[in-house]
Amino acid sequence: MKIRTFLLRIADIYRFVARAVRETVMPPYEWKETLHQCFVVGNRSLFLITFTSFLAGIVFTRQSRPSLASFGAESWLPSLVSQAVVRSLGPLITGLICAGKLGSNIGAELGSMRVSEQIDAMEVSGTRPFSYLVVSRITATTLMLPLLVVYADVMALLGSYFTVNVINHSSFMLYFNEVAVSVTYVDIFSSIIKAAFFGFAIGIVGCYAGFHAERGTTGVGRAANAAVVASMILIFILDLLSLQFINLFRR
Repeated sequence: MKIRTFLLRIADIYRFVARAVRETVMPPYEWKETLHQCFVVGNRSLFLITFTSFLAGIVFTRQSRPSLASFGAESWLPSLVSQAVVRSLGPLITGLICAGKLGSNIGAELGSMRVSEQIDAMEVSGTRPFSYLVVSRITATTLMLPLLVVYADVMALLGSYFTVNVINHSSFMLYFNEVAVSVTYVDIFSSIIKAAFFGFAIGIVGCYAGFHAERGTTGVGRAANAAVVASMILIFILDLLSLQFINLFRR
């Protein structure tokens, strides 16, 4: 019985994802709502990403410096930090922050609409609630996560430069020249593509959890909690898979 329930849930998730992809590419498009959701995604996450990324750059630099100094390779610090930030740290921090912040918001928002029967009313009135509520949010998270990752990378590198400048009095141009030499186009584009998959996963998981929230007062809380937990696990899985795939291009 549990296996049957599990397989039915997998089939339901597949139909939900397939419908979301189909309605994303097929008109009519909810441009106004999509732009509004893009603003909401960026506005809700910007402060946390700024603060967390800047601190992550400082902490990672201070932890890496003693190890490099023991080998007499302290000059490699900008290269090490920039590669770590662009390849993994920036996308992972941004993805986890957005999973916690946006995933819970999307799950709770759609869950409350499902519990209060607002979605049912929209379906009866013929206003295409799936496209308006689900597709717009998935598109917004998919488009905004790469931009937020680029911003997070810049803030982390600024935090790293701040630490190096305080310790070694290194110049701004010298530090970022080392960064520019160390980071390749493969690193940049793979990070952006990875972030887009993270955003799609967060949007899909949050919308699915909210759209299928159980009736009752506890349904909204369960939807928000499920959205956060599932999206974070999915981000780690996608990060692992993308690492294996990207390494093929670095050989």
